Amino acid sequence: MALAGVRVIELAGLAPAPFCGMVLADFGARVIRVDRTKVAMAMDKQARGKQSVALNLKKPQGVAVLKRLCLQSDVLIEPFRTGVMEKLGLGPDELLQENPRLVYARLTGFGQCGSYATSAGHDINFLAMSGLLSMLGRPADDPQPPLNLLADFAGGGLMCALGITLALLERHASGRGQVIDASMVEGAAYMGSFVWKSRAIGLWNRPRGQNMLDGGAPYYGTYLTADGKHMAVGAVEPQFYDQLLQGLGLDAATLPAQMSVSDWPELRRVFTQAFGSRTQAEWCRVFDGMDACVTPVLPLDQAHLHPHNRDRGSFVRDSQGEVSPRPAPALSRTPAAPSLSRDPFVGEHTRAVLEEFGYGPDEIQQLLGSGAAECNQVSAHL
Repeated sequence: MALAGVRVIELAGLAPAPFCGMVLADFGARVIRVDRTKVAMAMDKQARGKQSVALNLKKPQGVAVLKRLCLQSDVLIEPFRTGVMEKLGLGPDELLQENPRLVYARLTGFGQCGSYATSAGHDINFLAMSGLLSMLGRPADDPQPPLNLLADFAGGGLMCALGITLALLERHASGRGQVIDASMVEGAAYMGSFVWKSRAIGLWNRPRGQNMLDGGAPYYGTYLTADGKHMAVGAVEPQFYDQLLQGLGLDAATLPAQMSVSDWPELRRVFTQAFGSRTQAEWCRVFDGMDACVTPVLPLDQAHLHPHNRDRGSFVRDSQGEVSPRPAPALSRTPAAPSLSRDPFVGEHTRAVLEEFGYGPDEIQQLLGSGAAECNQVSAHL
């Protein structure tokens, strides 16, 4: 796999950091998640392919273990608020001095500097600060976030994974690691570069929800079918729009012009009535094979059943029967091979990992006895 041989230490966090670690693990990296002790259950549901070590970072011995792990690894993913790692004596200045090849990835909402650097926040806050939230939602409604995908996962975890792979690539030339300041505000904003760069051509000159690509145009939206399901329409270009009208059985000569914005409400009414006359399955039979940019809106629990997704193997099923997306993109020579085993229990691999990093049996027992480390290996096999 593409990242085979790369050893990653991931400090346990929520949402973006676990996703970043999972991406790296899916493509071959060895990811060791460092959990807190005395935790009954991990909140990380993106732990496939990872190992778990439980350390108590309130104890100097636990901090010393974490330092040793970092000094013998390639990457550290750190999701804490600015300054936390420095207080532990594990800031980038300390670790890079002893391990100059370390890629030190700092994944936070607001970044490592600035007036909000130490402030708490979640996806909605980071998305709001990026400027993108103001663009999302229906015209008469307040701005609405699209789940917690844009800042947490796209601007956060995925951008951080990109930064890590870039730093690892550069390390081949320089032999040196570096610090990655992955701000979810900036990551989300960067993901939205198209919005900024296309304003000059008038693509976003109308209020929220009234533009071509935000649900304002009748040829770019979703429609209810007769059986209570939905179809998604993205017939922007004229040739695709013509195919849409053909599939719906409509005559362009009797309709307003596609780009007549003032007539969009009437066009939407006509399309709504047309789509409501048949079931989703019936519309799929009409539009499959046509270049009308019309597809069914698939529920999460049915997306893997669609023939196209089945043909490509776009989803995988793990050993517990749970379905999730296959890693993307697909590489021809070194494809991802996601683990299909269950997620690790907290502290399941503490003993094995400590042994691998050079700790002897007596040292391990002392760490476990002092509460600096915790091993749940026995309970993991019950």
